[in-house]
Amino acid sequence: MKKCDLIKGYYFITDSNLTKAGITNDIKSAIDAGVKIFQYREKNKATRLMYEEALEIRNLIKQGLFIVNDRVDIALAVDADGVHIGQNDLPLSITRRIMGKEKIIGVTVHDLEQAIEAEKNGADYIAVSPIFQTTTKLDAESPVGIETLKQIKKIISVPVVAIGGIDLKNALGVVNAGADAICAISAVVTKDDVKGEILKFQNLFLKREEK
Repeated sequence: MKKCDLIKGYYFITDSNLTKAGITNDIKSAIDAGVKIFQYREKNKATRLMYEEALEIRNLIKQGLFIVNDRVDIALAVDADGVHIGQNDLPLSITRRIMGKEKIIGVTVHDLEQAIEAEKNGADYIAVSPIFQTTTKLDAESPVGIETLKQIKKIISVPVVAIGGIDLKNALGVVNAGADAICAISAVVTKDDVKGEILKFQNLFLKREEK
């Protein structure tokens, strides 16, 4: 099995601004729910604190992938499985040179052209964002919608993650559009039962597999 084969189902991303239980407890709940891919995304913290938090999470995850958002230095420092970059971060070619061939690199894209470019340049997976209007990322692009997600899935061969404005009311449409994984942050970490909310999203993929 290739590492990227684990990019399916619910994709967990931390958010210390939204969490009720704390990011460490959220990670533990996600592990209990069977999540296989985790991303540490914290935008406005000191580097030392980010390192310490990322290291703690790295040590919690025994099975699955641990990805660090944006920060190549933190990813390497804690021996994460990979890093996730956006359109305004280091170019993919430079990120690959620093991370090495064995690490996973994910790229956020906003349209089909960017998705094709990312795969051509060696992205291991892509995240299509935002699918819907989102409040968890202040600098988010305009929503790309379900149809763009479908177009990307038809052409792209690497795993495709859908993120942005996803909740239980609209998640089924995203799953049926072909997303390999979905991330819903506020719909999960703001709740009292993080594990239970994640399982609801996981069940959508199980139902798709049963069809």
